[in-house]
Order: sequence, then structure tokens, then C-alpha cells
Amino acid sequence: MIGLLSDPAVWASFLTLTILEIVLGVDNVIFLSIAVGRLPREQQRSARIIGLSGALVLRILLLFSITWIVSLSRPFAAPFGFELSWRDVVLIAGGLFLIYKAATEIFDEVETGGVETVRKEAVKAAFAGVVVQVMVLDLVFSLDSVITAVGIADHVEVMIAAVTVAIGVMMVAAGPIARFVETHPSTKMLALAFLVMVGMALVADGFHYHVERGFIYAAMAFAGGVEALNLWRARRARRAAAAEG
Repeated sequence: MIGLLSDPAVWASFLTLTILEIVLGVDNVIFLSIAVGRLPREQQRSARIIGLSGALVLRILLLFSITWIVSLSRPFAAPFGFELSWRDVVLIAGGLFLIYKAATEIFDEVETGGVETVRKEAVKAAFAGVVVQVMVLDLVFSLDSVITAVGIADHVEVMIAAVTVAIGVMMVAAGPIARFVETHPSTKMLALAFLVMVGMALVADGFHYHVERGFIYAAMAFAGGVEALNLWRARRARRAAAAEG
């Protein structure tokens, strides 16, 4: 272990994997913020901690199952000449689930207008379900990054350390992001649209049509910048109205 800490190559792989896990975790943080936001306020922090802790355990178990992870990319069937692997099945199922969840959230927002009383009625006894959703979706989101980690780092200790740091960052970031989304309802609709886009990308990957994540993140950054300008304009308008009043 001491030898690993003194090896520059190990630190380089650790930093690379940590940044990779954090960047790829943006999608998960958005979904986490929206999913947990449906719970009563007093349960939200517990749901985030339990869900992400469970996700961390699942990721570590995946890393210890390196041979099995690599085998997920090997085809097990070829219907109509299409080579299908378990990785493809997981990505397609996870993408469809993400699209379904985002679409139902959008429908709920449009139909109910996000009315608090309706939301509370809809989430009774939903704590366990939200936690399971967070864990399962994190598993889907992290599948590719875990497979990539196997190819980048030679030591499972380095992979586990990088994943742990990334989950820690997500735990810290999830709360402020959730509060921001709750305070600014228009950003929730934008985030849900992003989740639909991410779900489509996962399904496309499952069908071997890879969509570069850089394009998705660039679109998210651009739309986020436009939304920031809208929020800034609205804030200035409120201040001007208050000054006139």
C-alpha cells in the first residue's frame, strides 16, 4: 500500500478516475435532486445519504467483480444479426426507465402545476422507493465509468478511492442543487428535459449508437446559461418593481 502511495502513475490514475466519476455523476445528481425532492422535506437528507451510501456499496461490489464487469460487454445473443450484451440490456432498460420517470414528472408538473398538497399526497410511504431508485439509477449511470475505470487503473484500491471521493462530492452537491431546483421551478423542467436526453443517449448506447457525452454536457451548459440569464432578468425585474412600490 505504501508503494502505491509513492507511485506518481497511481496518483495520476486516481485523479483521472476521480474527475471522470464526478463529471459523469452530473446526470445522477440531477436525477437524485428531483427524485428526493418528491419526499417530505424532513426525509430528503436521509434519502440522499442512504441512497448514495447504498450506491457506493454497489459500485465497490462492481469493482471487486472486475472479470464479471468486463464480461458484460461480450455478446450473449445475436437477434437479427444484432450482437446483444448484458451491458446493452442494462443501458437500454436504464435509459427507458429514466425517460419514463422524467416524462411522468413533466406530466405531473404540467397537470398539477407542482402544487405542494398534491405532491405530499403522492409521496406517502415512498421513502424506500426513492432510495431504491437512486441506487439503481446510480448503478446504470456508473456502469460505463466502472468499465472505463477497469481499463484506466491497475489497482482496485485506486478505483475504490476515486469512487468514494466522487460519491462524497455528490453527497455535498446534491443538497444545494435540490434546494436551488425547489426554489426555481423553471430549472426543474429544464433538468427533467436533460434527463430525457440522457435517457435517450443511454438507449442509443445500448443499440450501439454512441452519443458523445461532450455534446450532451455542452447542451446542458448552454441551456443552463440561458436559464441563468432568465433568472437574473426576473430577479432584476422584481427588484425594480419593489423599488417602484
